[in-house]
Amino acid sequence: MRQFLKVMKALSDPNRVKIIKMLQRKKMCVCELQTALGVAQPTVSKHLKILEEAGLVTFEKDGLWVNYKLSKNNNPYSKTMLKHMKKWLEDEPEIVELIKKLPSINREDICARKQALKK
Repeated sequence: MRQFLKVMKALSDPNRVKIIKMLQRKKMCVCELQTALGVAQPTVSKHLKILEEAGLVTFEKDGLWVNYKLSKNNNPYSKTMLKHMKKWLEDEPEIVELIKKLPSINREDICARKQALKK
């Protein structure tokens, strides 16, 4: 029951649901997720940790980048929820707008802007 509750609690936050919907489209780093959601980096990291602990997302290092993606673990609850979520909320206005933004969100551009601000 503990694992079931962990998955349900992880999906009880709107921003975590949005993260799942974005990761259905592509792997993303924290800065890309932060830009899409318009929240602080520590907030995104906290959400990702909760999703990871529930078995819904995982990450892989790629040079300097840490890419988050949907998990393919064997937890039956996370596996089932991820399967169903592919079809759910696709016409929800918030999700539609978020998905429209994804092609214009580019990690290199985000990092270049952050570096320019530091100068």
